Amino acid sequence: MEWFTSSEYWLARQVLERGIALLYVIAFVAAARQFRALIGERGLHPVPRYVARRSMRDAPSIFQLHYSDRFFAGACWLGAALAAAIVAGAADLVPLWAAMLVWLVLWVLYLSIVNVGQIWYSFGWESLLLEAGFLTIFLGNDQVAPPVPVVILVCWLVFRVEFGAGLIKLRGDSCWRDLTCLYYHHETQPMPGPLSWFFHHLPKPLHRVEVAANHVAQLVIPFGLFAPQPVSSAAAAIIVVTQLWLVLSGNFAWLNWITIVLACGVIGHSALPSAFPEPPALADPPVWFTALVVAFVIVVVALSYWPVRNMLSSNQRMNATFNPYRLVNTYGAFGSIGRVRHELVLEGTAEAEITDDTVWREYEFKGKPGAPRRLPRQWAPYHLRLDWQMWFAAISPSYGAWLPRFLLRLLDNDPATLRLLRTNPFPDTPPRHVRVLLYHYRFTTPRELRRDRAWWHRTLLGEYIPPLSRDRITLAENVDNSGLD
Repeated sequence: MEWFTSSEYWLARQVLERGIALLYVIAFVAAARQFRALIGERGLHPVPRYVARRSMRDAPSIFQLHYSDRFFAGACWLGAALAAAIVAGAADLVPLWAAMLVWLVLWVLYLSIVNVGQIWYSFGWESLLLEAGFLTIFLGNDQVAPPVPVVILVCWLVFRVEFGAGLIKLRGDSCWRDLTCLYYHHETQPMPGPLSWFFHHLPKPLHRVEVAANHVAQLVIPFGLFAPQPVSSAAAAIIVVTQLWLVLSGNFAWLNWITIVLACGVIGHSALPSAFPEPPALADPPVWFTALVVAFVIVVVALSYWPVRNMLSSNQRMNATFNPYRLVNTYGAFGSIGRVRHELVLEGTAEAEITDDTVWREYEFKGKPGAPRRLPRQWAPYHLRLDWQMWFAAISPSYGAWLPRFLLRLLDNDPATLRLLRTNPFPDTPPRHVRVLLYHYRFTTPRELRRDRAWWHRTLLGEYIPPLSRDRITLAENVDNSGLD
């Protein structure tokens, strides 16, 4: 069955499967560490209230059948353990059917989390991980040679990620067309990294070259994925290099990393230097496996109608799923670019009465900009869900309906909520009042950095939420029971 399988992609499969498994580990660990404050029984958007309003058909999830914080945590750590075992090579030591079953369990567990995660799991890379994870079920293990039809589906997934992102840019913000978006993007992106300040201060002509190169990488190069070797491998390598550039410039959770892993899954052995190990002799797949792969390919082809229609539409949606199982989705990122950066700063005070002399203490977040002298950290591929939603809330109050409930958790010194923050300025007793201020942030100039040793300059714009106390019982009750969807 030389037409169906090829040892050409043996090493690519090794990289792809272990890479996806490692990203599963990170995703499950992040879910386990953050869910209690966000979607737990006492979270900002509790899962039990959500599933009471959603059917299994609309939001398939094991948590439709039962939910408790302990059960959710167990599912997360089980997923992390299974994925870690695959990273260590366990999938190649068991029968083919067992390896496929483990991949299926990982997909079911993470789909169950995403489908009840609400706004905290509303990011394109969640669906991308699920689609890639489901695809990996059919890649097989060292019992069989890699199936070529599934490798082609990997190409198709990478194509949709890159080409969809390129189209949304051309159809979106005019700065992508006049090549000026990077004048602003490194400063206004959701969560800058430690090198973002330096990228922002690159010469503007170089920024224009970067945008032009991005258009080529996303709108032209992806077609090369479907060409014969070594052209396909060369196209994949270019995509890997451009994604690594994005990794250096900011924090985008695992979006860049999963694209890198998928692109590596297209690189054939014949395109690699001779120093790489030769593929071992692998058996032809059993009939039942071949039948499953063929059926899977047919399903993907059928489901591809919707993302293709979306990409061809003048009203293209940036990230969308067309079925509750998050299979064969459409992707894209940064169709519009902010020109200025607004940040929300949360403060509390232990004083019972608010006066002009009240001393306010600032809460620091782990990833989002806060103290001007603190250099942004590299968090990706780990996803800080609260920090990302704070970026959205600063853009528009319509994204921050959950913020008053969050403030009430701060007024209670809720342990699960405080674990999402970098610092708690009230470790002994809860604050009496909390408030949210709106600031304009910009990167300092090189001269300001040398003078002030600060990476950011911030200007107060006003109050976003005025001082709120726990004593305001009526407001607390109204806020705590509103907007739970």
